[in-house]
Amino acid sequence: MKNLYLFTAILSLLIFASCEEENDDNLQQVAVPVTQSIADFRASVAVQEPRNIGESGKIYAWEDYIFINEKNKGVHIIDNSDPYNPQNIQFLKIPRNMDIAIKDHRLYADSGMDLVVFDISDFNNITETTRIEDVFPNYHWASPEGARYVDFENFDSSTEVIIGYVIETRKIEQVSREGWLDMATANSAEGGSTGVGGSMARFSISKDYLYIADQQNLSAIDISNPASPNLLSQEYAGWDIETIFNYDDHLYLGSSTGMYIYSIEDPTAPQQVSFLRHVQGCDPVVVKDNYAYVTIRGGNACGQDFNQLDVVDISNKQNPFIQASYEMSNPYGLGVKDDWLFVCDGDAGLKVFDIQDTPDLRLIDQFSNINTYDVIPLEDKLLMVGDNTLTQYSYKGGEINLISSFSLN
Repeated sequence: MKNLYLFTAILSLLIFASCEEENDDNLQQVAVPVTQSIADFRASVAVQEPRNIGESGKIYAWEDYIFINEKNKGVHIIDNSDPYNPQNIQFLKIPRNMDIAIKDHRLYADSGMDLVVFDISDFNNITETTRIEDVFPNYHWASPEGARYVDFENFDSSTEVIIGYVIETRKIEQVSREGWLDMATANSAEGGSTGVGGSMARFSISKDYLYIADQQNLSAIDISNPASPNLLSQEYAGWDIETIFNYDDHLYLGSSTGMYIYSIEDPTAPQQVSFLRHVQGCDPVVVKDNYAYVTIRGGNACGQDFNQLDVVDISNKQNPFIQASYEMSNPYGLGVKDDWLFVCDGDAGLKVFDIQDTPDLRLIDQFSNINTYDVIPLEDKLLMVGDNTLTQYSYKGGEINLISSFSLN
């Protein structure tokens, strides 16, 4: 039997056994991996014609272009030289991609367990230039929502990559203890020509270094020579790391349990300074001056049902503390510019807060007719993505005004 994975805690085993005794006909949703050979997976990167997006993910801005991730599929490239009329120009197929970062015409992207580098100096001739294999050794494809177990019994990680799942309904007695993952216990910019990512990003570039937060590790990669990126360090940061934000020689990592602060005064070896625990929930972070703004979303795999915006005093990096909390509906990404804080509050829309008197925030505007996921405040405009729509706003006279709304469908 290949690759036996067993993550079931004693408590869930006892509950499982009890339920089994009470109801022999109990059925469970089981996710069975769909696989591809590693060789075919790595050869499947391609530049393709523009296409409609299936499920929009993270957003990234660089020069006159916007890059929108399609979860696990690749990146849609939008020419935004005319923000009133953006054009979908290409699709960069990158299997199992979730994040990108750009510096000096080099696009860095994750592709499952690998880091891939593309030359985008000519959009008519985008080429893959470098691949660092197995830089994300703990990467796994997230299991489908609703699956109680994942069957890894016939999956060989040495030769295969998971590219999807099919769902099967099985009686509980058919669930072998070996080779299974119990989901109840498993689911607990700056410098040069560098782009700007949103608050949901796991990639961040500072000077000649790319920092990557995967689910457990923080990696530092020297990209001073883009033809030969060099992995300098990779250390365990914590469980369920979700986002990374770079501000003033520090990295702020959002996790489902709290916020980590790392110093990058030595850019080759980030050092943890502190950890602030909060209620369990999905957690992006942005920072301005002596405050970090953290949205916490509950429900599904994110934990409890609290939905809030925390204002964290970080004036002492070794002792951050939550100074105020604001109730939210279903918050995702957020961004800060000047005296404005923009919060993507899911179905409740985009909320704009005045932060001049932080930690006392004042809601000054709300765009409630849209579904929001992530936002990037640029110097002259605001980019927002949600519900497969790219929306752009301008800052004029202390007001936020709509420029365009571009459907990605």
